Amino acid sequence: MTGPNERGGQDHPLYSEASTDSTPYPAQGEPGWQGRQPARPAPPQGWPGAAVPPSQPHPAPPPGSPGSPSYGGQYGGPPLPQPQHPGHPYPGLDSGNYVRTPKREPKSGWRKAVYLATGKLVNPGESPADRQRRDLVQRVNQPLRGCYRIAMLSLKGGVGKTTTTTTLGSTFASLRGDRVIAVDANPDAGTLSQKIPIETAATVRHLLRDADRITRYSDVRAYTSQGPSRLEILASDTDPAVSEAFSEYDYLRVVSVLERFYNIVLTDCGTGLMHSAMKGVLDSADTLVLVSSGSLDGARSASATLDWLDAHGYGDVVARSVAVINSVRPRAGSVDLDKLAAHFAARVRAVVRIPFDPHLEEGAEIDLDRLAGPTRQALRELAATIADGFATPPLR
Repeated sequence: MTGPNERGGQDHPLYSEASTDSTPYPAQGEPGWQGRQPARPAPPQGWPGAAVPPSQPHPAPPPGSPGSPSYGGQYGGPPLPQPQHPGHPYPGLDSGNYVRTPKREPKSGWRKAVYLATGKLVNPGESPADRQRRDLVQRVNQPLRGCYRIAMLSLKGGVGKTTTTTTLGSTFASLRGDRVIAVDANPDAGTLSQKIPIETAATVRHLLRDADRITRYSDVRAYTSQGPSRLEILASDTDPAVSEAFSEYDYLRVVSVLERFYNIVLTDCGTGLMHSAMKGVLDSADTLVLVSSGSLDGARSASATLDWLDAHGYGDVVARSVAVINSVRPRAGSVDLDKLAAHFAARVRAVVRIPFDPHLEEGAEIDLDRLAGPTRQALRELAATIADGFATPPLR
């Protein structure tokens, strides 16, 4: 029979006095005996379970080199995107980093012809004109909170103010998904209702009469006519004697009804600045669009309008207004339109020039699809310029 030292007995280092716990343990039943376990002695170096001595640490690879965390971790590869949210240990799955965006389809020119001729197999991409158009459309669709009021002004008749009101409103309505309406506030039998197909004989007078009973969009829709572009028009009375009674209070009451259902309200004002409704128009407008022709007398009338507004306390409105030089004739003669634009640019926020268009010269109902390309582009620029002011706090 073997002794205690032959098979790891009490004389073995594992059982030496130096490696045992000499603290007396309480007997079973005494306080503190439960959960008390004798400490296990640590095995000697080289035995199973013994601690492995730490090895020399390897130097970390420089940032950006293969094997570094910023180069793709232990598997190498391209650099990993940085975390997009502070405190988050992993980068987000942003579509811009993981999804390849295909080329946009060309919309015009030889690029579109090549794209269609090859069965859409060869895509040359967008042209500079297509990119410019897309950028303008994005500007037109800027977010808008509440109702934005645009007043269309001109002291001189025959400069295309009503036509500009219709084309601008139609551009907004066709490019945006919200509701746009134009109100005829001309006291002298305005012609705004002649620019789109008429759906109702109701006028602004009928809406004022029934204003207290209008609670839904379907109620106010019974008083308006809608064109192909989705622009709606609230017509004025054709009798000048009746429309002269359209006062400041009446206009503000009409706008208070429309702003509950429409996001953009355009007001086609008369040629005079002293008629009864004009003060309500100017006090409630978010921006003014001053329409001038390309002739010198039209520009003088528009400049006189700015002088009158400055003299009557509307200087802040003038600084936020937009001037439109509308070419109502095929040629402007010897008038330098660039100098006219520079004259107005020194007084207003922006100047937009609209070229002559045969469809607008007809004076009949307006269809955006029949306008020439340069005219459509100029109207998009005008709408985008006005939309740039959507984020500006209102003056009222």
